[in-house]
Amino acid sequence: MMNRKISQQDLDAQIRSHLASAGAPEPASLGDVLYKLPDRLSAARRSLPAFPAFPRVARFAAVAVVLALVAAVVGVPLMMSSPAPVGPSRTGSPAPRVASPSPVVTQVATESPLAPGTFVQTGSMTSPRASASGILLANGLVLIAGGTDGNSNLAAAELYDPATGKFSPTGSMSIDQAGTATLLNDGRVLFAGGANSTGTIASADVYDPATGKFSSTGAMTVARSSHTATLLPNGRVLIAGGEDIHGMALASAELYDPATGKFSQTGSMAVGRMVQSAALLPNGRVLIAGGVTTKRISDGTILTGPTLSAELYDPATGKFNSTGSMTELRSSPTTTLLSDGRVLIAGGVGFADNTSLTSAELYNPATGKFSLTGSMTSAQVLTTATLLSDGRVLIVGGVADSAPDSPLATTQLYDPRTGTFSVTGSMSMGRSGPTATLLPNGRVLIAGGVGGPRGAPLASAELYQP
Repeated sequence: MMNRKISQQDLDAQIRSHLASAGAPEPASLGDVLYKLPDRLSAARRSLPAFPAFPRVARFAAVAVVLALVAAVVGVPLMMSSPAPVGPSRTGSPAPRVASPSPVVTQVATESPLAPGTFVQTGSMTSPRASASGILLANGLVLIAGGTDGNSNLAAAELYDPATGKFSPTGSMSIDQAGTATLLNDGRVLFAGGANSTGTIASADVYDPATGKFSSTGAMTVARSSHTATLLPNGRVLIAGGEDIHGMALASAELYDPATGKFSQTGSMAVGRMVQSAALLPNGRVLIAGGVTTKRISDGTILTGPTLSAELYDPATGKFNSTGSMTELRSSPTTTLLSDGRVLIAGGVGFADNTSLTSAELYNPATGKFSLTGSMTSAQVLTTATLLSDGRVLIVGGVADSAPDSPLATTQLYDPRTGTFSVTGSMSMGRSGPTATLLPNGRVLIAGGVGGPRGAPLASAELYQP
């Protein structure tokens, strides 16, 4: 574990030095810059140091990651992440395939023949954005909302039509926020909490595809960011954990009821945690695993550290119960419910040396235990994971520790039958923090993210053919 301390003054000097060497303008306030970044990224920089050796300011100890985050706002390359969407569960998958990078095409019809493992460009978004949410709606369109354009969070949203390969504007959120996005059973989308320039927020919006508009709904019982949101079988949404306005990890949880538009408290976790994993299991329970915990000591300093613990939420009782612990400490991994009911937790940031992980593990609901599975082909952080129609998992985007300013174009597939990862086709460009959404035709829409020679948010999008 690292045990050196970095003062806020030293950190500011390092950031300013990095920006000056890159020829970027110096922001008026470094604190303001950090608050403009997306919620999930803000949480990632807070979660890196080990507990209990670091005070609150040591959450910025992973200087390379923090510099990359600040650089996003001023136009220097950075890392970003987005929630990993989960596609429909189908059994049976062919053997993994390896494909060479495909040539760049300006735009393609979504039903044009494509070789397996191929990426090809489609229409561009109406606005560059990174760390947005991508949700497949019941009408077959994809809602892209939130995220950042590099200067501020975005309230405006847009729709992608797979039939035409084009994006078009739709309504705007009542407030810019970088929280969670959940598709409700009635076809609407709930956006809850997160953070913006004002700090951590409790507000929530609902998007109605029938009208193309957002409307405010009841506020959460507590302001929280870096939390998880999981749709339950009964149609309610479980909001668990996260970080409060004081920087403390929350053990509390609450439920959103679409019928009333209100949030209400439910049972609390045994451990307060943020940037954790969450997945709805086939038995209707919700797995909450890992993440970062906090502790306030007598002088007011907040200490942070990881946890291996995991818990199960039972909607029937409204209570959390302990289950097996993870095999490795990790923060902000990808989390995917597999077709066979197991949960794949891959990569993330390790805590021994604050570097990205290649390891992955599986949670088995039948035994309540975690076990290691094959390792990723490369260590990369701030990626997306998408369950494909054939049961495999596509890992896209992110950056490697060896090149934190160069988003990756290479991608990989996890095959649950063999428990191994393999390289697949490359995107037309490196992207960090794109959206990844499984379409009804089996392809995956990859949109936005950070990339290009100066690491600016992108408007371009492309399609992956499994």
